[in-house]
Amino acid sequence: MNSSKQHMRLDRFLSQATGLSRKQAGIEIRRRQVRVGDELVRDPARHVAVDAAVYWRDAPVSLPGGVYLMMHKPAGLVCARRDPLHSTVLDLLPPELAAQVHIVGRLDRETTGLLLLTDDGDWSHRLTSPRHGCAKTYLADLAGPLVPDAERRFEQGLMLRSETRPTRPAQLQRLTDCRVRVTVHEGRYHQVRRMFAALDNRVLSLHRESVGDVVLDAELPPGGWRLLRDTELASLRG
Repeated sequence: MNSSKQHMRLDRFLSQATGLSRKQAGIEIRRRQVRVGDELVRDPARHVAVDAAVYWRDAPVSLPGGVYLMMHKPAGLVCARRDPLHSTVLDLLPPELAAQVHIVGRLDRETTGLLLLTDDGDWSHRLTSPRHGCAKTYLADLAGPLVPDAERRFEQGLMLRSETRPTRPAQLQRLTDCRVRVTVHEGRYHQVRRMFAALDNRVLSLHRESVGDVVLDAELPPGGWRLLRDTELASLRG
């Protein structure tokens, strides 16, 4: 590699590392959202090494690498690239970044919480493949009290309407009579809602708290997003 390729402007580095436009990268830098090592840098024209330790919103970014995002999905948006009737979660991202990534799994329009997005097809396949059984944990509010043997029935597997095989064992934690935490290891269509329907109950609200060991950032507001941190990414690759 010749010397002309060993350094680049910080705004270009951030743009290529995250999918932001050069203009948006410059705004982030001037808003004191970018560090190079321990130094907060506010000059988009600052030149940095291509292997520099650059942090955006306290998350490390690097070149070329894949893009791995965490989003706090709000209610009312669909998990699709485009929809004729509703706004999509990709509308929350800068256009350049939205064009680059895809959604890892899906949440229905009214479900909120942790959503992962990436440009790495192999990684998203591993997370969504039934063979890997990645755990997903949800907080659910129910229309009525749970039946007494709900925990046992979740652990044994439930037969869902129009299905030919029961669900995999799932873990159910009763927080109150009408609020529960449930962990599933597969991703069937509307699975959590249908599991409670199999118990003659109905989900009023559903919020995904975690995928694998990655927990939704408590400081991320609905509609907010950030890059996954190295430790989070490593846990999902493990």
